Amino acid sequence: MTAVCVMVLGTTSGAGKSWLTTALCRHYARQGLQVAPFKAQNMSNNARVVAGVDGAYGEIGSAQYFQALAASAQPEVRMNPLLLKPEADTHSQVVLMGQVSEELSTMPWRGRSEKVWPAITAALDALRAENDVVVIEGAGSPAEINLHASDIVNMRIARHAQARCLLVTDIDRGGAFAHLYGTWALLPADEQALIRGFVLNKFRGDATLLAPGPQMLQDLTGVPTVATLPMWWQHGLPEEDGVFDDRTLASGAVQTTIAVIAWPRISNLDEFQPLKNVPGLRLVWARMPADCVGADWIVLPGSKSTVADLAWLRAQGLDRAVAEHAALGGAVLGICGGLQMLGEALIDTHGIDGNAPGLGLLPLVTAFEPQKTVRHTQTLFTECAGPWSALSGVSVSGYEIHHGQTAQHPAMAAKGDVARAVLPDGLGWQNTAGNVLGVYLHGLFEDPAVLHALFGASAPTLESVFDGLADFLQTHVEPGVLDALIQPD
Repeated sequence: MTAVCVMVLGTTSGAGKSWLTTALCRHYARQGLQVAPFKAQNMSNNARVVAGVDGAYGEIGSAQYFQALAASAQPEVRMNPLLLKPEADTHSQVVLMGQVSEELSTMPWRGRSEKVWPAITAALDALRAENDVVVIEGAGSPAEINLHASDIVNMRIARHAQARCLLVTDIDRGGAFAHLYGTWALLPADEQALIRGFVLNKFRGDATLLAPGPQMLQDLTGVPTVATLPMWWQHGLPEEDGVFDDRTLASGAVQTTIAVIAWPRISNLDEFQPLKNVPGLRLVWARMPADCVGADWIVLPGSKSTVADLAWLRAQGLDRAVAEHAALGGAVLGICGGLQMLGEALIDTHGIDGNAPGLGLLPLVTAFEPQKTVRHTQTLFTECAGPWSALSGVSVSGYEIHHGQTAQHPAMAAKGDVARAVLPDGLGWQNTAGNVLGVYLHGLFEDPAVLHALFGASAPTLESVFDGLADFLQTHVEPGVLDALIQPD
């Protein structure tokens, strides 16, 4: 078989490409078709561990992971062959076919594109050969004319696959018709011909007031507006960059407030999505000490640059806020990079991340190693204390992505300051008082057993979220459009 390719392009980042791609994956999978997602290049520090090449685990962007699940497909590295994980404003770690490439990480961007193009097309062609439909997500805007010559993720992919493209815009930002027309107008004629429909996303108000705009736009471009999608805050799918705000709170009086430290190189924040749906729970971004006031928990999440983010934490005065919260018996949770920061020291003899003193809330030391740990993990909490006691004996599954290896600080152990191991194999520790917990395992709150143990609650299943997205799409897209996109020309 050679799959039909449906592609979702956007006038800007954040226009709605990722969730629309996910909804399309579920829609076509519900038609009994074999479906796979694809994004040639993703730039995100939200990554998941998936099946790689030759039996090894690999990394792909979280958006493609969820899209694969929506498509009822096994997530794997071909679905996102190139992943860029920003480590600084001008540098990213490059992951090709699931594995870190030092050569590509040091290569100039424009030179890199031709180097990776064969691997990208091979991955796409293989998925096309195995599926009925491949739903492709673009990146940013396809009309970045300064990047068009070295494009590997938008129209070059669309041409290679002869994809039927939808162009989505965020109407809530204003200027939606100009965004759509301007994007279309900047494309060459052969690429304009691939645009099959415009989508207005995040609309609030009376849709009849849009007239005669869609018809005027069609008169100018020949492209119909095929959907006007209402604003929908609580669809349940993690945002690609993990951002949340008070507008997405679950209903009900606030009973528990969790402050998540929002340092510059945050990673894997999509794992907190289930908490957004727990009744009575409020999530807060903490960028200054005042944001931690009144919090029941403070969470130090993952980081793509642990030492740099630790320096930022100290510059903001948030280190004192965390220490004071812990001293008063408040719950502190560190995940991956956050766990590393909670220890006494971070040691780097290989030039991976840097050296720094830790926050000193756990008697641990972390050494950064060249080999990255990337794997799925299923394990069991031993006896936990304090606010984490409900986790005792709970079986948990998740994933690991880290260069650091953490262990008990030997000099502190000699003085009797020993961390309580609450997960085997160096995956989790508590302080003596029991209120500070550090774990390497990502995805804790995606495990129903953990969610129920800590909050007595359950979040909507991913299956119900995916079905909700597909139902929403079918309701608001013009009749026959989705079927027409996969019919032979």
